[in-house]
Amino acid sequence: MNNNTDLNELRNRLDDIDARIVKLYEERMDVCSEVADYKIANGKRVLDRERELSKLKSVKDMTHNEFNSKGIEELFEQIMSMSRKLQYQKLTEQGAIGRLPFIAVDKLDTEGARVVFQGAEGAYSQAATENYFGEDISCFHVDTFRDAFMALDEGSADFAVLPIENSTAGTVSQVYDLLVEFESYIVGETVIRIEHCLMGTADSSLDDITTVYSHPQSLMQSARFLNDHPGWRQISMQNNAFAAQKVRDDNDRTQAAIASERAAIAYGLKILEKGVNQAEDNQTRFIIVCNQKIYIQDARHVALALEVPHSSGSLYHMLSHFIYNDLNMTKIESRPIEDRDWEYRFFIELEGNLAEPAVKNAIRGLREEARMLKVIGCF
Repeated sequence: MNNNTDLNELRNRLDDIDARIVKLYEERMDVCSEVADYKIANGKRVLDRERELSKLKSVKDMTHNEFNSKGIEELFEQIMSMSRKLQYQKLTEQGAIGRLPFIAVDKLDTEGARVVFQGAEGAYSQAATENYFGEDISCFHVDTFRDAFMALDEGSADFAVLPIENSTAGTVSQVYDLLVEFESYIVGETVIRIEHCLMGTADSSLDDITTVYSHPQSLMQSARFLNDHPGWRQISMQNNAFAAQKVRDDNDRTQAAIASERAAIAYGLKILEKGVNQAEDNQTRFIIVCNQKIYIQDARHVALALEVPHSSGSLYHMLSHFIYNDLNMTKIESRPIEDRDWEYRFFIELEGNLAEPAVKNAIRGLREEARMLKVIGCF
């Protein structure tokens, strides 16, 4: 018998074993379906962690070496994960999943609404506010992101417009943290093109400038331009509009701000250079937030915050709920959890709507298995 024949024989044996594995897998899932029926009828939870740990130990004990022990543990973790997903699916189909505490609306009620944004007159956040709600909306500004969430919490604002992500500088992590801390939910989004301008007092010129004020991200986005002026001192500000406001108030021809053209107009400053940010397609995504559990009926994105058990493979098992339900995850961010070293909270966006069975099914599974889960919006 030549080597080729030996290999073919081995492959035939593997095919036979695989066929038996498939048959046994389907037989096992049939039994799992009956288990699901029992749990639905008796109101029992799908996840029984103690039972699973006991099962993993028993199957590992049946193996004969360490390699097979680890392999069988991983295999049965997957098999039991698929069993849970089948049970969640049956719960959804039989209406035992329960309704998510969110109300679908045809459109946002903006009549007489007050909108808060962080920054000052002329900020990009104001442009985002007017882009989404129109220029006739009643709006006001506050100094910090926390102040904006407080305005929602206290009822002085109905909606907040907040930056969540910039195409070059990345995410605004503090906003993610505050979405979990406060009872607030994303109900919409809008994208603003960012073009930074260098601006100074009416009597200033580029040769006069020694100090530039702006938000740290704007300074970073304008690094190439600023590197051409190594003698300029760069000072970070909380907001671009605040930087423009300072230059106006100080009325010092050696000072300049990097902000929007809108800010230059608002504070009566002279634009010394347009487009100082190097990325031509620089855009910032803003979210529309309110303190009600509502979503527009034709919303196409769901945002979640979740914490996973601090154990090997836990994030993988959480994400498998999206794969099993054919949901496309479009974004994932991690944030360290305060007072818990090396543990992280994950922020996930996926395509879908809270009314869809696949989304409900995935959320049900995550709720059972995650340490913490919060639906932070559908938009």
